[in-house]
Amino acid sequence: MTVRAGFIGGGFMGAVHTRAVRAARGELVALASSTPEKGRAAALELGVGRAEADAAALAAASDLDVVHVCSPNAQHAEHALAAIAAGHHVVCEKPLATTVADAERMVAAAAAAGVVGAVPFVYRYHPMVRQARALVAEGAVGTILTIDAAYLQDWLSHADDHNWRTDAAAGGASRAFADIGSHLCDLVEFVTGRRIARLTARTRTVYADRGGASVANEDIVALLVELDDGALGTLLVSQLAPGRKNGLVLELHGTAQSIRFAQERPEELWLGRREGSQLVLRDPASDAPDSARLSIVPTGHPMGYQDAFTAFVADAYAAIGGAAPEGLPTFADGLRAARLTQAVLDSAAAGGVWIDTPHEEKP
Repeated sequence: MTVRAGFIGGGFMGAVHTRAVRAARGELVALASSTPEKGRAAALELGVGRAEADAAALAAASDLDVVHVCSPNAQHAEHALAAIAAGHHVVCEKPLATTVADAERMVAAAAAAGVVGAVPFVYRYHPMVRQARALVAEGAVGTILTIDAAYLQDWLSHADDHNWRTDAAAGGASRAFADIGSHLCDLVEFVTGRRIARLTARTRTVYADRGGASVANEDIVALLVELDDGALGTLLVSQLAPGRKNGLVLELHGTAQSIRFAQERPEELWLGRREGSQLVLRDPASDAPDSARLSIVPTGHPMGYQDAFTAFVADAYAAIGGAAPEGLPTFADGLRAARLTQAVLDSAAAGGVWIDTPHEEKP
């Protein structure tokens, strides 16, 4: 079955989604943007069959199987719920919603309608992330004691850097954490197989004004976390780290060895031992099955972000067809991120108090 896809939003993420859908052999049927003119231009540029007048018209279209929601964060709930009401499956960009209540409504609506709801926590789809997860699961790392993790970018380093995400009305009450910190926490929980049980957070907004408008969401977040098995971790999230373009790093320290994945070097894992360290390269011939299935080219032929995104979309479309792909991030994972985001904001607002986080099932 060829999955027929529609897209709400034609910006950077819309382009990423359309490339992934094309590679996953879906059909690019329709696109809507913030204005009819922008929709027509984006549809032409991205090779989508037609432009719809607006998001409501696209959500109601009868010739779609799935709607990809790539609109500004504050519109995610409205657009996804409209698509679900029309009977469509939904792939919704993160954050799933800007409030926990809206995320809960989206999870409930998708379940009631019997449709797939997926959220692109795509870093799960790097083969070496799956390899790290397999090593943890098989006990090769031992008991995890500590975590050192960060997600650093620099695209908002200057006072005059701004876009819709810096406007809380469009981007949400949280920016740095909801945008990229959510990826980091998802990776922590996905690779370790444990939940963040408690956290304490401090946030900082460096520039109170950007582009002539006041800024109410954060630039930087620093967290201490405790997993449900007692492991302790430090997490740093910043969009003001000069020179760091997309520096997501996860390092786990266990009783047997340490393991480190860096998203900007996705073809490798660093394994650290007291007796010596080792750099392990992606090799589907010897990697764990869940890692090898994501390796679409031989060793030595680099894979990257777009490949991970394509693999995510392929799994989402497989789920639409009735399969149950391992590790597919769903609306439930988006709700988890919304709850963690609220815990971060609550902790920071109270001066860094420890906040217990909800205990859903492990990923």
